[in-house]
Amino acid sequence: MKKYAFWNNKGGTGKTSLSFQTVCRYAELNPNEKILVIDVCPQANLSELLLGGLIGKGSDHLLTRQAQNVRATLGGYFQSRLPTPYQRPQINGTDYVTTPRTYNANIPFNIDMICGDPLLELQSNAINTLASQQIPGTNTWVSIIDWINDLIDSLDGGYDTLFIDCNPSFSIYTQIALAAVDKLVLPVMADDSSRRAIQNAFSLIYGLKLPSEIYATYAFANKLSAAGRSLPQVHLIVKNRITQYMGPASAYAAVLHSIDQDLEQLLLTHKQIFTFPAVKEGVVDIKDFQTTGVVAFAKGCPFSTLPTGRISVMGQRVRVNDPYRKSCLEAIDNLVTKL
Repeated sequence: MKKYAFWNNKGGTGKTSLSFQTVCRYAELNPNEKILVIDVCPQANLSELLLGGLIGKGSDHLLTRQAQNVRATLGGYFQSRLPTPYQRPQINGTDYVTTPRTYNANIPFNIDMICGDPLLELQSNAINTLASQQIPGTNTWVSIIDWINDLIDSLDGGYDTLFIDCNPSFSIYTQIALAAVDKLVLPVMADDSSRRAIQNAFSLIYGLKLPSEIYATYAFANKLSAAGRSLPQVHLIVKNRITQYMGPASAYAAVLHSIDQDLEQLLLTHKQIFTFPAVKEGVVDIKDFQTTGVVAFAKGCPFSTLPTGRISVMGQRVRVNDPYRKSCLEAIDNLVTKL
């Protein structure tokens, strides 16, 4: 199974909207693959998009899944783990699976999903406590970190590709998600805070440039490596929301260039954390989706099938320009070809 996570510990990088369009387009272009999406975010925005968006009552559909006898969300699954956290439970993993197309006809038929859930925030303190317990003969942290892996295993290996949308944090549930994937997609913006966010991301995941050796013992990379486990590799850096007006000569170019320079240096000193040998092979530019994106996400609709012209959105008439829609789709296609 190919396993990808969309993550950046900085919010506001357009991660969820990017993952929505990428997952849908990947599914459309690979109809013979069975795809699993796991929404590891308490806000569950990706789940709402896949279940219909604002217009298609995605939020209501998510509440319906949360109200099942077995709460059909990631939070529901985590809840089942809390009583016996260090043992694989006897569960039916399909109880937690939702097929978005059941609720939203815009979504490709070959996508299944484990919905996000605000319970994750409530559960995080309990999960942290369980992960730090000292029990002879049991690596409690690894047992907890494997929770998503256990869920995937319970689904009988019926999926070809996994996509995880992570919360912009490095909380315990984010670590559980990152330990379950092989490759990372890191969206960034054209600002200096995004540059620092990349540096922070490499510090959090790979233990690079820690401020003190004191932190090394507790570092995610060291704990995972000590357990004989592989770290996920950075597969793509997505420069998101690069509008058609910016271009290489814009005021933002200096920041974008500095991000490239940081990556070039890391490729020289820590090439093992990347899947690509050169910056140009691992960086993708995505323009701002603008009105096209707003309408797509309101409707829970991929760019490929989004209607154009005058469209009513919550009582407002807006125009979706077809050439711009196509250019957004081309940018997503460029990203998907690199997966």
